[in-house]
Amino acid sequence: MSHIQILAFLGSLFFLGFIVESIRRKRLRKEYSLLWLFFGIVFITFSLWREGLEIIAGWAGIFYAPAAFFLLLFIAVFALLFHFSVILSRLTESVTSLVQEIGLLKAEAEEKITESGESSPGGGNEGNPGGDGGDEGEGSVSKNPRF
Repeated sequence: MSHIQILAFLGSLFFLGFIVESIRRKRLRKEYSLLWLFFGIVFITFSLWREGLEIIAGWAGIFYAPAAFFLLLFIAVFALLFHFSVILSRLTESVTSLVQEIGLLKAEAEEKITESGESSPGGGNEGNPGGDGGDEGEGSVSKNPRF
């Protein structure tokens, strides 16, 4: 085993250990970690089994086997980028839906307040003891409620 193989193995092992530790400490969710774990195992496999890397290089028509490793690395990066793009798209849709729902709930709450005869949100000084339009007092309703 050459020095570069030992270095590649130790680097891949460190990478895999870092992923497992991140999962254990709940910094990385399990469903997002599967792809990371898969590629960590692939890198450990090819750092130990150089002939496998040469076989893949031969299938791909690459004459220099370590270049096939970089090809695998690029495939891994693109797969992870695509995976996270899908997740980001899903989260964007969820945020949009939540913002719309909050807007509807806010409009409904404002409508109920105006129907009950109370002052509109942020309007009037009935609930403001100082009457100066500054900080809101006990009875007033905030314009921007924090949920």
